[in-house]
Amino acid sequence: MNGSRIAAVGHYQPAKVLTNEDLAGMVDTSDEWIRSRVGIRTRHIAGPDEPVDELAAHAAAKALAAAGLTPADIDLVLVATSTAVDRSPNTAARVAARLGIPQAATMDLNVVCAGFTHALATADHAVRAGGASRALVIGADKMSEVTDWSDRSTCVLVGDGAGAAVVEAAGEPDIGPVLWGSVPEMGNAVRIEGTPPRFAQEGQSVYRWATTQLPPIARRACERAGLEPADLAAVVLHQANLRIIEPLAEKIGAVNAVVARDVTESGNTSAASIPLAFSKLVERGEVSTGDPVLLFGFGGNLSYAGQVVRCP
Repeated sequence: MNGSRIAAVGHYQPAKVLTNEDLAGMVDTSDEWIRSRVGIRTRHIAGPDEPVDELAAHAAAKALAAAGLTPADIDLVLVATSTAVDRSPNTAARVAARLGIPQAATMDLNVVCAGFTHALATADHAVRAGGASRALVIGADKMSEVTDWSDRSTCVLVGDGAGAAVVEAAGEPDIGPVLWGSVPEMGNAVRIEGTPPRFAQEGQSVYRWATTQLPPIARRACERAGLEPADLAAVVLHQANLRIIEPLAEKIGAVNAVVARDVTESGNTSAASIPLAFSKLVERGEVSTGDPVLLFGFGGNLSYAGQVVRCP
């Protein structure tokens, strides 16, 4: 085995849906204002008794079931999250305990909105190096817990959820080489800090960076996989804002690809956004087994990571 592949995906969102009309009763905003600026209509919000590891475990269980595997088949659990409440046990260990996964290595990765693609690359490297045979890779965030619900510039953006993928050894490298990096000197443009921690960002700076600096990086991720952007069947970008997703997808040049727009119904779910949107494309049959799909995360720390994967 000299490669790895995504065997299956799964996703989970809390039952509670918060609409733009609901938000208009909480802060000075409106459905028209929100849609025109970020393209979001609804978002799912977890309750106080739904911690982020529970969201992650639900998504992971669905991915395991779709792969036809049991918890005992997993020997590595990676959770990308920036909203874990406790430092220890980490979220991955709590997910493993919830699912009954014995003896797995368990690690959290905090790369905020680019977390899932960083975690996927880490799992790919571990499997290809022989450090793991099958990995659960999860992106999960409870952004509602770090949001100031009186700040209309941020509270209209966020949602809660989780997405997961099972990564296993394969004869061919169906997870392409990762292209990752960051702009540390601009890292403060997206932040979750303070006591209690609160999400804040410099929206215009992030917009300019994403729409001007990221397209050539995403094209280079395609080159590393030996593909042209026009060869892609789908593009799944971090679901930050429809006004970022659409121009970024256009500048990448993926003219034949389905572009994930899950942000309209889920909001910005941070590390969950890419696996959540990808899993929905698979579930709806908008992509087929073997299709090349670009996954490209960006945001917090002004980090980015992208790779082309073959659809399970």
